[in-house]
Amino acid sequence: MSGAAEKRLEAMWEEAMLETVELGLDKLSKAEYKPIYDELVERLVVLQQEARAKGVGLAVLFEGWNGAGKGSRISDLLYNLDARATSVYVTPDLDTKEARLFADMREGVSGYYPLMQQFWKALGPRGDMTLYDRGWYTAALQHMLYIEFGETPDEVTAAKLKKGSSAAAIEDHLASVESFERQLVDDGYVVVKFFLHVSQQAQRKRLAKLHEDPATSWRVSKDKLKSVENYKQSYKIYDRLLEGSDFPFAPWVLVNGEDKRRANLDIAATLVSAFEVALGRGDDPEAAAAAIRAQANSSGTLGGGDPRARSDEEKRLIREAAELEAQEASLAAPRASRFETVGRVPRLDGVDHTLVLEEEEYRRRLKEEQRRLAALEQEMYLARIPLMVMYEGWDAAGKGGAIKRVAQALDARAYTIFTSPAPTKPELAHPHLWRYWTRLPKAGHVGIYDRSWYGRVLVERVEGFASATEWSRAYDEINEFERELQKWGAILIKFWVDVCPDEQLARFEAREGDPAKQWKITEEDWRNREKYPQYRAAVEDMFRLTSTPYAPWVVLESDDKRYARVKSLQIINEALTERLREN
Repeated sequence: MSGAAEKRLEAMWEEAMLETVELGLDKLSKAEYKPIYDELVERLVVLQQEARAKGVGLAVLFEGWNGAGKGSRISDLLYNLDARATSVYVTPDLDTKEARLFADMREGVSGYYPLMQQFWKALGPRGDMTLYDRGWYTAALQHMLYIEFGETPDEVTAAKLKKGSSAAAIEDHLASVESFERQLVDDGYVVVKFFLHVSQQAQRKRLAKLHEDPATSWRVSKDKLKSVENYKQSYKIYDRLLEGSDFPFAPWVLVNGEDKRRANLDIAATLVSAFEVALGRGDDPEAAAAAIRAQANSSGTLGGGDPRARSDEEKRLIREAAELEAQEASLAAPRASRFETVGRVPRLDGVDHTLVLEEEEYRRRLKEEQRRLAALEQEMYLARIPLMVMYEGWDAAGKGGAIKRVAQALDARAYTIFTSPAPTKPELAHPHLWRYWTRLPKAGHVGIYDRSWYGRVLVERVEGFASATEWSRAYDEINEFERELQKWGAILIKFWVDVCPDEQLARFEAREGDPAKQWKITEEDWRNREKYPQYRAAVEDMFRLTSTPYAPWVVLESDDKRYARVKSLQIINEALTERLREN
């Protein structure tokens, strides 16, 4: 980690963001509280319906000390909200059995799924309000302390906490949460983060009361009761996290949790303000138009026709327009990524279309590589390493055939093939990566992707299903997503299956002439050939902006399908062998 990052984290120890919360105030009387609260709630109810109609999502996070009243504040809030547009996700405590399993394996995998997946899965659609009872900060803190000390936050001693958690671990997690929160905000959500603060004395009193009551004693273990003694050390850790994640687009709201009425007023007033600001923003006309086209595509009502009926003059004009559109789109793409990219990225001009594998050699090598993959898959499963293999490429390039030969070598119980048809209505109501955060293989299993999250910068860019602003920021959103997969411990292999236009045309015509394969060819496939310049430019930008050291692109030269199938298996086997041997 850089010296600047170290200094920034060290400074967090001294700035004490929590000291800005004024504790020990006289409690509000019911007479003072009720009229103000009722007015706020009345306004909040109206704003929730306006947000629902306009498609403004709200992600509300409640973090804070044990015993600070997070659950009660959520309950008070829920009583007044529209239950049809509100959901609550309660973050579970760390599964120590799972954490110990993966820590003992030392294979570089953090768990059965990435830490952040649960929060993406819980996210409601735009227009809804998702309340998180604890969240990504609690989950990260629990995981960090367990990895460092082998104990949960309630179990770890004050002496150990006094040493402080690894600055590098905190910095690493802050990068993850920053990308999560920023992606939500960029996609039209409002992120509101509350931290309920109480003094050590108040925490001790509340936890003791809960522990002594037979009806609530199950909520407070002896370890949790003892954890009050760690207050000073925990205070410093919380303050570091709060200061480091007080982002301009998702700032923390620190709440005095010692007076439930003051807390309710602060929470309601903050949500009213957040709704009013979000609803006061003007619509993005380009994004709105793109959303309408995407909805039409999802429902199958987007018009079109068979382009082969066009005259030569019409084809010439369309080709010229396509070239111009491709140039304009490339100018709108980012000049560079925020992420490091590999020195030599693939280029379509550099693809060798003459590579061939003769039938006899193909059969021999195919069997060899499939046997090798079958054996490696068993080792991969025992090591609980997740494998993700993704295929993008031209229509009729041979993606399906390559996938079939990989799946043929695997235990049917060990893999899932994820396809990427037009997004459904619920998927369109979420950030574009949501459908892939919810489709990940379990650690030790294989996820095979027939097309993927790159649709945002390919088909959605070319067809106008996303605005230029949306698809241009998607490159680094994808890089962030893939970085999270790498941090989880997944092996990610990205294939571009390439075929020259003449060979693609021959395959299209062969499909049309074969009754058993006619279902594979549609008018849309023919229309896509007219947009070859736009797609080619999109592919080149994709290579340039998303070929990172942890997720580089690999080109499968597929003018000869046999060659591509064997190369695909060989690349997968090499990646598995390298990973298994390094541990």
